[in-house]
Amino acid sequence: MTRIFKSNQCFQPNDNTEPIRSVVTESPEATIVAWSLNPGQEIPAHIHPNGQDTWTVLNGMGQYYVDELGNSETIIAGDIVIAKTGEVHGVRNHGDEILTFISVVAPFEAGYAKIAPIV
Repeated sequence: MTRIFKSNQCFQPNDNTEPIRSVVTESPEATIVAWSLNPGQEIPAHIHPNGQDTWTVLNGMGQYYVDELGNSETIIAGDIVIAKTGEVHGVRNHGDEILTFISVVAPFEAGYAKIAPIV
């Protein structure tokens, strides 16, 4: 069983209009995802009603949504951001380089619910 993953091998080229979500590994305890967002791309505001989502930002910067009103904070490479159960989160890459981060959603059955679009 693989226990060590090379993050630089998990990201896919992003020539799409949507962010690229690459599942690194899944277990009943957690889902690990490598995200890649081009400038201007967004992960819409959402919650996980039954779990936590922790991001480790590896490259780039973004506006990280912190509530359903659209309030946000800037996140940059090196930041670790945590959305506890039911907390609104999402991100828009407002920089000029690719935003990459690793997301750990725990447990696997954390669920997903969109929040009304932020304007």
